[in-house]
Amino acid sequence: MTNAQLQFSKRMEPITGSAIRELLKLTAKPGMISFAGGNPGNFALPDEAIADIAQDMLKKDGKKLLQYGPTEGYRPLLDTLVGYVAEEFSVTASQEEILPVSGSSQAMDLISKAYLNPGDTVLVESPTFLGNIQCLRIFEANIVPVPSDDNGIDTVELERLINMHHPKMLYTIPTFQNPTGITMSLERRKTIAQLAAKYQMLVAEDEPYRSLRFEGTPLPSIKSFDEGGWVVLMGSFSKVISPGLRVGFMVGDATLIRKCTVCKQSADVHTPSLNQAIVNEFVTRGLLKPQIEKACAVYRTQMHTMLEELKKIQAIEYHTTPEGGLFIFAAIAEGKDVGPLFQKAVANNVAFVPGEPFYPEGGHKNTLRLNFSNADVDTIRKGMSILRSCFDEN
Repeated sequence: MTNAQLQFSKRMEPITGSAIRELLKLTAKPGMISFAGGNPGNFALPDEAIADIAQDMLKKDGKKLLQYGPTEGYRPLLDTLVGYVAEEFSVTASQEEILPVSGSSQAMDLISKAYLNPGDTVLVESPTFLGNIQCLRIFEANIVPVPSDDNGIDTVELERLINMHHPKMLYTIPTFQNPTGITMSLERRKTIAQLAAKYQMLVAEDEPYRSLRFEGTPLPSIKSFDEGGWVVLMGSFSKVISPGLRVGFMVGDATLIRKCTVCKQSADVHTPSLNQAIVNEFVTRGLLKPQIEKACAVYRTQMHTMLEELKKIQAIEYHTTPEGGLFIFAAIAEGKDVGPLFQKAVANNVAFVPGEPFYPEGGHKNTLRLNFSNADVDTIRKGMSILRSCFDEN
């Protein structure tokens, strides 16, 4: 049954849903080799360890964990997060500056709800994560793209656009960016923090992939250079423990965190206490570091296998070479369209994501995103061979 008389809000008129989510429906087709998702590999999901922890926690404190909890978060996890963000992100924060959330995507939703008015300008790197482009559109932001290169956001162009548009916020994924896999340079991280303070522009720093480093040297977060509370850090355990648990966190100015807490009260009351407790135990038992090391060893091999195979596709004129994360971004000749190649690949049981939806300004039809974390080495070789035949025989 469809009710044609339903009158939806005007803000939803331009919102069509996630193009990637629509594409992922194709991956359910039997025999499909998917390079389209952004999930951690199933091998990296610690189901047995989590089952043990969940059983222990329920036996120890089950009544409390199955009851409503404070919106501000499960206290033991807050204690753990203070140390975790200091070690992992070089950020010193009090518990009042940290809010556990239901995945870092909720952090973006809460910031948009608490901080943005319709028509406020938000600068975003181009390309960027489609899900948060959609979030900003729902909150009726004026989205202005900032060009990026292999070192991240072009900070010279960023300052020019700041002076032109007077933005209220910048959204960025500085480490192993989605969709490109690029990591922002140290100098540009410092510059962005300085520009945020200079122009009183909030920076939403999204870091869900940071721990998935296979090569190179970890860099301090933008938040670690924050001058005056203008950077809010959004993190997640989805890519390193479990996306299904939906446990993330945000770190920022205590006033902003309090406003986001109020917004969260009407959204989901609190992130599930049992899930927070499981993540806390996973970290405090010392399981996180070996879990990440195990996953990264496999991801590294998968990524390099895909890169080797990608070089064999003559139609590919450019691709990124990440030092970690889950994605490789590639391009065919300027002016070409990967759309027909996508359809041909799907017909041959291989899926990827065309790059255009990641650009808020549209265009760039010659680009594509490839994920390597959900296929073993033999499957990657097979799938990339099929792509080579689809691309080079076109």
